[in-house]
Amino acid sequence: MSRRRLGLLLWLAGMAGVASFALLPLPPTMAATATNVPLWLVQAIGLGQSGLVLAVAVGIGTRLAPSVDLAAPVFEAVAARRGAWHALRPQLVPGLVGALLGGLVLLLFRQRAPSAIHSAVAGGFDPSLLVRVLYGGVTEELLLRWGAMTLLLWLFARGARRRHARPGRLAAAAAIAGSALLFGLGHLPTIVAYGGTLSTDVVAWTLAGNGLFGVLTGILFRRYGLEAAMLAHGLAHVAAFLA
Repeated sequence: MSRRRLGLLLWLAGMAGVASFALLPLPPTMAATATNVPLWLVQAIGLGQSGLVLAVAVGIGTRLAPSVDLAAPVFEAVAARRGAWHALRPQLVPGLVGALLGGLVLLLFRQRAPSAIHSAVAGGFDPSLLVRVLYGGVTEELLLRWGAMTLLLWLFARGARRRHARPGRLAAAAAIAGSALLFGLGHLPTIVAYGGTLSTDVVAWTLAGNGLFGVLTGILFRRYGLEAAMLAHGLAHVAAFLA
């Protein structure tokens, strides 16, 4: 299997989400300061920056995942020109169960959203279901699980080896928790950009809800593969939408 081909496939999949997210309305603060700049130029700059960050995350995961027993079985099968169905089938049930649990988390936390979250929605941050599925289900999983979680697990495992300890469940749990925390923290700037304020209840709500979601997808990634996490994340938004 070509590592370069795998990385390209993952990056292209993630860029579909980046492109959909780039079409969202500009945050009010950015729109106010970019009155003399064409909208297409602002979107192109954002697209380029996000594409670069995604490329770094994909490169990290593609390079380090095999050394810490993490995988993207379906993408790897496609990159190796093998049948993808046999790689996907073991991930379907875990992914669907994860989607139901994730959808339940989304619903419960949306019902208890602080007022600042409603302010952000009123400020223009209300992604469509397509954006939530593509960006959340694919791009965020590439950034936070394939990139960040893989790197954290590699670092923790390397530290354990230096202490002549066997990297195992503790390292995996720490990597899952760390990537889930980063996942939660990554949503805070968006809330501020769209008019929300970072009060204690907003930070706690954001970290708790996204943290639980991140732990769920991290466990799926670790046990079954990246596509199980992607399925759970993307379809959780569909389940919450339908509910």
